[in-house]
Amino acid sequence: MKILTITSQAAKKIKSIIINEEDSSLKLRIFVQGGGCSGFQYGFTLEPEPPSDDDVTFMKDDVEVVVDSMSMQYMNEAVIDYEETLMGSEFKIKNPNVTATCGCGSSFTV
Repeated sequence: MKILTITSQAAKKIKSIIINEEDSSLKLRIFVQGGGCSGFQYGFTLEPEPPSDDDVTFMKDDVEVVVDSMSMQYMNEAVIDYEETLMGSEFKIKNPNVTATCGCGSSFTV
């Protein structure tokens, strides 16, 4: 079973971004792509298209998050969170599959 946890804080932020885009059909797509200094990096995009057959969809507080099946193999059991600090705000992915990250914090190795 594929598991991805979206925290309430992340769902709240995703919902506010979608409201600002004024298109309630938007979904957040999270994907893994090659790149970065450690080999892989996460990508985020908003898209109105319905999920395809090989996508895995997760719901939290009326927010839909879509991950393609290839990316899901690297993200299974990850937690998507949103943090606001004095230094800034960002989505954070806490991924138990990651074995190493780079100094910049935006790429990883599995």
